Amino acid sequence: MPMQLQWYASTLSHYLGVAIAIAGAMWLTNRVLRLLGLRGDAAMGLALVVPWLLGFLIWNVGPIAASLYFSFTDYNILQTPNFVGLANYERLLGGDPNFWPSVRLTMAYAALTVPIGLAGSVLAAIMLNQGVKGIGLWRTLYYLPAILPAFVTALLWRLMFLPTRSGLVNAATEPIWSLFGDKPPGWFLDRDMLLWGFVIMSFWGVFGANTVIVLAGLKNIPRDLYEAASVDGAGVVARLRHITLPQLSPTLFYLVVMGIIAAVQIFDQPLFIQLPPGSPAFLNVYLYSQGFTFFQMGYASAIAWFMFVVILLLTLGVFRSSEAWVYYESEGRK
Repeated sequence: MPMQLQWYASTLSHYLGVAIAIAGAMWLTNRVLRLLGLRGDAAMGLALVVPWLLGFLIWNVGPIAASLYFSFTDYNILQTPNFVGLANYERLLGGDPNFWPSVRLTMAYAALTVPIGLAGSVLAAIMLNQGVKGIGLWRTLYYLPAILPAFVTALLWRLMFLPTRSGLVNAATEPIWSLFGDKPPGWFLDRDMLLWGFVIMSFWGVFGANTVIVLAGLKNIPRDLYEAASVDGAGVVARLRHITLPQLSPTLFYLVVMGIIAAVQIFDQPLFIQLPPGSPAFLNVYLYSQGFTFFQMGYASAIAWFMFVVILLLTLGVFRSSEAWVYYESEGRK
């Protein structure tokens, strides 16, 4: 048998073996639950959950537990992990001169892009909620950024931010810079403009999934609220402030939480854009470089758990503040 056919046959046999093992686990679960007195439909339903449960335990819980263990070890992938206690966290908090600049860059990016992106998504959704001709085409066009691969977007923006006149951004803004007697910035080649380049790039993400989610929230707002407000003489700003935003607050709450998580974990765009020497990397990119470039997997795991704690604290802060600004129609304000 040719080598390629042997490889395919071996792979197929592995897949069949896994499928048979999962089917056996489902059958055994069903039998055990029936012996314990559970009804047939309930036992069958729980047995059908077994494949998902196995996948969750193997591919989610397993790697999470492994990364927690590796964060307390000196592990370079090629050798057995060597337990070092809190050494990785001590290095992370006080011994690595590149870590805190990465944290500051990432937190500044999140602080700027989350509110700007949220405001832009609301504005775009309000425009797409108008009953104008060809609105379906406009909604499709506004959603297109969401289906483009992240690396394509990064390469496109890198070309647009070229410091020479061939860069579209500098070519368009050069007359404005010349009014102040200055030259267009180097963007990704300038450490001082690096953050602003990524913030401007994040505007691309204003459209797409977030706008669609906000648009769905707008569709769920009862029209009679606007009609009653118009009868009472409320203007556009008053309707936006007292009807649209309160009714949208559960949707905005969801987008804030997801936006914080995405901003702290930004990875694809900075990975495909070469930064100037000496500039800090975004935290997730720094984690990747430590783990897969320098093979310091134990230290990379410690960074990952630091990111988890940061995201958890920020998310808990949003949840705690939600009582002051999130309005649910089924609940009255205290």
